[in-house]
This record gives sequence, structure tokens and C-alpha cells, in this order.
Amino acid sequence: MKTIDELIQGGVEGQRVFVRADLNVPLDGTAITDDGRIRAVVPTVSALAEAGAKVIVASHLGRPKGAPDPRFSLAPAAARLGELLGKNVSFATDTVGDSAKATVAATANGEVTLLENLRFNAGETSKDDAERGAFADRLAELADLYVGDGFGAVHRKHASVFDLPARLPHAAGYLIATEVGVLKKLTAEVERPYAVVLGGAKVSDKLGVIEHLLEKADRILIGGGMAYTFLKAKGYEVGISLLQEDQIPKVQGYLKRAEERGVEFVLPVDVLVAGEFPDLETKAPAHPTTVAADAIPADQEGLDIGPETRKLYASKLADTATVFWNGPMGVFEHPDYAEGTKAVAQALLDSPAFTVVGGGDSAAAVRLLGFDENAFGHISTGGGASLEYLEGKTLPGLAALED
Repeated sequence: MKTIDELIQGGVEGQRVFVRADLNVPLDGTAITDDGRIRAVVPTVSALAEAGAKVIVASHLGRPKGAPDPRFSLAPAAARLGELLGKNVSFATDTVGDSAKATVAATANGEVTLLENLRFNAGETSKDDAERGAFADRLAELADLYVGDGFGAVHRKHASVFDLPARLPHAAGYLIATEVGVLKKLTAEVERPYAVVLGGAKVSDKLGVIEHLLEKADRILIGGGMAYTFLKAKGYEVGISLLQEDQIPKVQGYLKRAEERGVEFVLPVDVLVAGEFPDLETKAPAHPTTVAADAIPADQEGLDIGPETRKLYASKLADTATVFWNGPMGVFEHPDYAEGTKAVAQALLDSPAFTVVGGGDSAAAVRLLGFDENAFGHISTGGGASLEYLEGKTLPGLAALED
């Protein structure tokens, strides 16, 4: 995989360099509520601009249905990217149309342009190779070189991620190089003890990674909504908690394999429960109660790990050398159910381990709960991509950058 430094050393002055970034940031109207993914691409864009390239940045945002939708415009991202770069970022109001062509043509050496949302064109996400390829051809007309730096999208076989690199000389940006280097430390070069903390809503989202990590990890700690499927698999009553009944046989199989392989599976010993889901808009007090994990009332829902579980999980992380964490321990967006996620984040900071926060809600929780991002070993920009890499899958966007 060619690096961006090699690309720059070969000379990029005056060249149109297409940077596939991941600027898929959360918006409240037009206000960006978390700019972490924009900040992550700044080193790559800065280096290319300083080397005299005409930098053409492109990204998706949200899930528009292959047509323009003002709710998913990248205009706010263009403004924020400009602030972070300390220079104006020109904005094209389409992806491959007249605005894109004119804006790119007007981009001088060292300047930066951002194209409108790639997913406003159906060819970006099409499952039809010809349709996707046709869109990639039109994108290729805008550039001379390609830099892949949108790690959060490399698990997608999309035109700008998979097809476009085949049409242009290409290299990996700084963010992708960093992300891949970190993931190798979680797979091929693991320091032990190696603990994995998995949370989030659905156990089905994590089945592949659990299966793969049973061969790699020393301990697997489970929290969040997915924990209740594990508790049910052990025969516990889980009330009205989130439950994927159809996954219970698989979960039971994992628990058995973990025992056979000597992998320690750690489940909640107590949970915070309430009769209804909290109001995340008003943050009105929820008045949860704490119960043992094997004694959840039939009319109650588990919404966070309890205080004894927080202590247990902290003790299981205290002597680790490597920790990967993906998924919150509860409904962290509400203050009454944030303590479990907060405790895990703090345990990672207190641990001597190399700590990796696996993107998505975990990264959002770290920021929302006020932790210093730089205190962790690495905070990934791609939750889904990280999980698929850890499952051992080939990621289309990484394969496309290999020579």
C-alpha cells in the first residue's frame, strides 16, 4: 500500500488530488455536533495542500436515497474544514456536474475544494458494477491522483472507495495508515493480556467479531443492550430488556467455546432497570433501580450496567496490555444511564494497556462524557470498518489501495 508521503515525494504540485475522506458527522440542523471525523482528515489535506496540490475532497453524509437532499448537504463540513485548515474551502454544490467541474477547474495550487455529498448520486452506492463504474469514471475526470483516507467507509464497496482507485494512481492517507497500524496491534501483534469490551444494542451486530476474537482475546466483557441476550442464554429472566431471541443458540455456543478455549467471558452481575425507556430530549430524571443480573423484574428494562459490574469490569481491565472497546454499556445519552459507559472509559484510562476505542457510539460517548481523547491509545473513526477488520474480512477500500 503506497503511502501519502511517497506520493508527495513523487511530486504533487499542480496535480488534482482526489481525497476520499469520511466527513459523515452528526448534525443538529446545520450545526455539527461532533467534528472528530473532520479533524481526522486535516493532516492529509494539509500535507497535500502544502505540497502544492489542488486538493479535491469528497465524502458521503448520512443515507440520502441517491438524489440531492438538503438535510444531508456537506456545506457545514466545508465551513468547518476551512476553519480547521485556516483557509477557505471552496464548495461544489454537486458531485460530478457543472458546479463540480467549474469549482475544480478554479482550484489553484495549494487550495482545497469539497464536493457535495457523494451519495446524492445513485452510482456511488449501486450494487450494479456498471452503474458504479460509470460514476467512478466521472469522478476520475476531476482528478489526476487518488488518496484514500475515509477509514469509516473502507468496508463499503462504493464507487469512490473501491472503483475510483483502480482508475487513478493511488495512495493511503495518514488516517488510514494509522488505523491499519492500530488494527494490526489488535490482530497480528497483540500484547497480552488482551481484553475486548463489547456493548451496543444488538448482539447480531457483533457476532462475527465475537467469533473471531474467541481465537484472539483473553477476556471478553459484555455490556449494553446486547448483554441481555447473553443473560437470557444463561437462563436468566431479562424482563422487557432488549433481546434477540433468535441469537440465543449462537450465544450459548460462544459461551461454551469460550469455556473450552479458556477465554474469560464476563457478563454483568447487576443492572440499572426502569419500566420505560428514558426521554433523551428533555433528559428528565428516570429514577432507575439497581437489581442483580439474575433478578430483573418481568416489567422492567435493563438500561445500564450496575455499580458492582462497573467495579468488576474495572478490575478485569486493570492488568491488561491491550484493550479494544466497541459499544456503550448503556443509554449513555441520558445522565442516569451514563455511569456504566463512563466507568469503562475511566478504566481504560487507568489501565497500563494500549487502548483502542472502536469508533461509532463509543467515540461519541468519550466526547460527550468529557474525556480527553488524547489520553486513549487510539480512537477509531470507523466503528463498522474496525469490527469487520477484526472479523478477518477483506475491506474493499483497503484492498483497492494495495498494489
